Amino acid sequence: MEFKDLFLTPVYLLILYGIAFAVRPSVTNIYTKKYFIPALSLKFIGAIAVGVIYQFYYHGGDTYNYFYHSSVISEAFSDDFNLGWKLIFNAGGVQDPQIAPYYSRMYWYQEGSQEYLIARISAVLGLLNFNTYSITALMFASISFSGVWAFYITFVKLRPGMYKQLAIALFFVPSLFFWGSGLGKDSLCIGALGWLFYAFYKGAIQRRNLLQSTIIGLTAAYAIFLIKVYILLCFLPAALLWVFNENSSRIKNSVVRWVSKPLFLGVGGALAFFAATTLTKGDEHYDVDKIGERSKITADYIYSVSVKQEGSAYHLGELDGTIGGMVKLAPLAIITSLYRPFLWEAKNPVMLLSALEATYFLIFTLRIFFRVGFFKTLRFITTTPVLTLSFLFSLIFAASVGVSTSNFGTLVRYKIPLIPFYLSALYILDDITKESAKEAKKARATQRALQAA
Repeated sequence: MEFKDLFLTPVYLLILYGIAFAVRPSVTNIYTKKYFIPALSLKFIGAIAVGVIYQFYYHGGDTYNYFYHSSVISEAFSDDFNLGWKLIFNAGGVQDPQIAPYYSRMYWYQEGSQEYLIARISAVLGLLNFNTYSITALMFASISFSGVWAFYITFVKLRPGMYKQLAIALFFVPSLFFWGSGLGKDSLCIGALGWLFYAFYKGAIQRRNLLQSTIIGLTAAYAIFLIKVYILLCFLPAALLWVFNENSSRIKNSVVRWVSKPLFLGVGGALAFFAATTLTKGDEHYDVDKIGERSKITADYIYSVSVKQEGSAYHLGELDGTIGGMVKLAPLAIITSLYRPFLWEAKNPVMLLSALEATYFLIFTLRIFFRVGFFKTLRFITTTPVLTLSFLFSLIFAASVGVSTSNFGTLVRYKIPLIPFYLSALYILDDITKESAKEAKKARATQRALQAA
């Protein structure tokens, strides 16, 4: 951060808040309005805090590497605007003598580099703020917030009345507004995932504004595809099942519903498989045919680096480079992603914060299962479409990132996309079970009254 950050940031904050207050009436109602500005403010705090943490605690990191690359592109804009645009529109790897003095200084200038994509986005935003780190981070936070707000209004439409609980799940979880707000991949991915969730609900469930929903959904899906395609691969199967469950419940005839269920599940499974194999074909990191091998390489590398640096490494077991090997470790990976680090595994203040969150998830989950009963809880999950979606995505995603990470510091950031789904699902499940208990109590009271009469 530089002196201009201190000078310009307050000015841009006023502009961003002015836009927020102008937009708020069109995206809120009497119940959600009070959460809009506080939630946005937390995203802003998170965006600045990430920069401070990386500068004074970690002394560098991805967010500063992104900004360094965008600064080189900004320098090209200053020298010759056309050179800057060449660096923006070149996806990396294009050898052009005119821009060689710039890309030779950027180690992320590679074909298909997701990191260089983030740097290019940062550079474009930098044109609007004199290439100022803190303001660019605030802009990333604003983009991310738009998607998280889409998450929120979708969940409250699915479960009206739970405004406070869902606001806590989506806006006030520290790791979500901290790691999901700064200049980096995670901010854009969580925002895009929120818009994709919104588009599925609006278009496929409500069947309203189909053109708008399609455009939003395809744009969000494409953004995730470019940045972290594995999020899309985990979400699509769960989303297709969700669409089927929501629509099949509207079929009045039980015979037709019974016959259509395996048909739609088969079609959904085929589409999910086609998407998984097509979207990743030829991808060095996520090709389905090589995903087991890549997971082993990534997990082993992160683990070895963590051990050498005395970081927060964890080990689930030996990966053999096959999908079958990943499946064997999936249960441990899910537990690790959702409920670890345990409090005694936290080695620094940042990890302690994550450990406290994970402990809350564990206690909340166990409380519901013990209060309601294991099989009854599963019945609520399997018969409530939004819960099926949320838990299925959370489990698939938790398994995938838990297996391939091997470091708690990295896992804290990687698991962000599952938090809105998992914690919202816990609150919804808690509310449903309480309603069920009240109805059962009322039914027993009515029965006793009838017997007494």
